[in-house]
Amino acid sequence: MTPANNPVENKHDWKEASWLEAAFPLAPYKHPQRPPGEKQMLTIIAYDITQPKRLSRVAKVCLDYGVRVQYSVFECRLEADRFEEFWTALQLEIDEEEDRIVAYKACAGCAREILTAGCMVCSEKVVAYVF
Repeated sequence: MTPANNPVENKHDWKEASWLEAAFPLAPYKHPQRPPGEKQMLTIIAYDITQPKRLSRVAKVCLDYGVRVQYSVFECRLEADRFEEFWTALQLEIDEEEDRIVAYKACAGCAREILTAGCMVCSEKVVAYVF
């Protein structure tokens, strides 16, 4: 939404704006050419961990960065530097002789083409519920 369309800045446009836009106007970005999340990439993390304590620690690290979609599969939407932090944390928890972690990165266009069937956990975290 441009400032010209922002219902808070243009009172005469109030009736034309939806109630949601009126209730939650967009805050201006410091760099409007680069909105937050623009450089995030969807990464699918899957793992096989042989020891239950390590399994629990790996799952906890994954929960800090993403959303569980299967027992040992997580979806994470992270920027590159945050992913590197995540990947390092995972590597510190595993035994490289016994365990395996794999990360599949998907571009934004490919992520929109993901197909699911059955009961599926949505990978987008809910910010707020509106009733």
